[in-house]
Amino acid sequence: MNKFDRQSSSADIQALPDDIAEELSRLPSEVISVDDAPSIAPPVPLSQDEVRTIVISLMVTMFLAALDQTIMATALPTIGRQFQDVSSLSWVITAYLLASTAVAPVFGTLSDIYGRKAMIITSLSLFVAGSVLCAIAPNMPMLILARGLQGLGGGGIMPVVQTVISDVVSPRERGQYQAYFSSVWMVGGILGPVIGGVFAEHLHWSMIFWINLPLAAAAIALLLPRMKKIPVFHRKRKVDWLGGVLLMASAVVFMLVLTWGGTRYAWLSPAVLAMLGGAVALAVTFVWHARRADEPFLPLPLLGGTVAPFALTAGGCGLGAITGLTVQLPLYYEQVYHLTASEAGLALIPLAAVSTCGAAIAGRTMARAKHYKRVAIIGTSWAALCGLGLTLTTLPLWGLLTLMAAFALGLGTTFPVCVVSLQNSVARPQVGTITGAMNFFRSLMSSFTVAAFAAILLIALGTDVPLAGEHHAAGSIAIPADEMRHAFRYVFGAATALMTTAALCLIAMEERPLAGPATAQPVEMAE
Repeated sequence: MNKFDRQSSSADIQALPDDIAEELSRLPSEVISVDDAPSIAPPVPLSQDEVRTIVISLMVTMFLAALDQTIMATALPTIGRQFQDVSSLSWVITAYLLASTAVAPVFGTLSDIYGRKAMIITSLSLFVAGSVLCAIAPNMPMLILARGLQGLGGGGIMPVVQTVISDVVSPRERGQYQAYFSSVWMVGGILGPVIGGVFAEHLHWSMIFWINLPLAAAAIALLLPRMKKIPVFHRKRKVDWLGGVLLMASAVVFMLVLTWGGTRYAWLSPAVLAMLGGAVALAVTFVWHARRADEPFLPLPLLGGTVAPFALTAGGCGLGAITGLTVQLPLYYEQVYHLTASEAGLALIPLAAVSTCGAAIAGRTMARAKHYKRVAIIGTSWAALCGLGLTLTTLPLWGLLTLMAAFALGLGTTFPVCVVSLQNSVARPQVGTITGAMNFFRSLMSSFTVAAFAAILLIALGTDVPLAGEHHAAGSIAIPADEMRHAFRYVFGAATALMTTAALCLIAMEERPLAGPATAQPVEMAE
């Protein structure tokens, strides 16, 4: 296949429209081929009103996935009582998590082959079908299977929505929109448990799923009429189904290891070791196949270079840190500060809300600053310092919440910079693939961090305590506050290490110029 040569093709690139010439000139020659290059014909620009309408419809679409991540938590006891099956309740969450993680790279890649419209319709259809089947499920096994189907749709929503945004908004402006979507996840995460509890207590738990139908209808009604105006960058090619199956299988087995390890089975038990070996074998087979396939499902060169590995690692560390802390902090609040379960939930709001503010700051900075990654370097370094403070000091509740908010502010700057840098580093027909891979690795990192933080607590406390969100009211388990403080210092230390790793990765990541018009004259940040 003929490759673009940066030197021999410079005249050809200069002859292209300015925005496409800029995109081609900043991409490495080993990544782009003639077949992969963006279309020479510039797309018809969208008006601000059209962009705004598309963004609103995408936010509604993503709200569906965000809400379903947390809305089940408070309704699980009611569902368990109705079906008289409490032992299988964890699978209602696990089935969705496994399915959504496994299909994220699949939908991302397929959107680059068949187009965004086909994949957004497919993911929403699967999500709605799964929601209906969940609502009418007559028993627990059917509910678990329906949740898996719903997870297939939910796992496709995130990468496809982020890819559509990359089609309608230039990289320089995209950071601001990523901050809007971060706020959607924050609102969904906060409202989910509240709505789920209200429905389960005052109406019926099935309303948790019926509410998805009008939301999905609103998203489709807003989005589909405008999809024809969205620029087309996908390229039809042969689908490497074997590669996709190998990737999904390795992810599912690895997720089962993280879910069952330390809870259902001991970490060094034969079952866990066998599953871990199977996951590694499947992953190695996937890599072997991808190196030999003419059109691999996930081209491995996309994950190399001077941008992708660092952006993927930094983003994974940021999401892993906030997810791990969100899951384990309620236990800390209940045992050390004697908060009730609902008060402990409210104490998590600073972590979620302020991280969104950090994302907004980074997004606006990206639209103006030439050296846009510096805001994320400063933010992650600041978060690491705050994490060190949490590790080394003992604070009253107000002091802890203040320092936690400062930690979240710095952490939030990671997300828009990593997402936009990744999408900005590949050709337009590969944006969906890299976005799906990003969501895939982030989900794996979040699951790994939750399991790692739980293991740290179990080792530090030397006792069996309720972890991974299965917390009880304060006082239901007899662990002295001083012991809990000491144990959580290791958790805060692990979060500090994650943010330090994120800062180092951002420093090492190449800072390529962002395509698109600046909203203001580029501003040089202080040297």
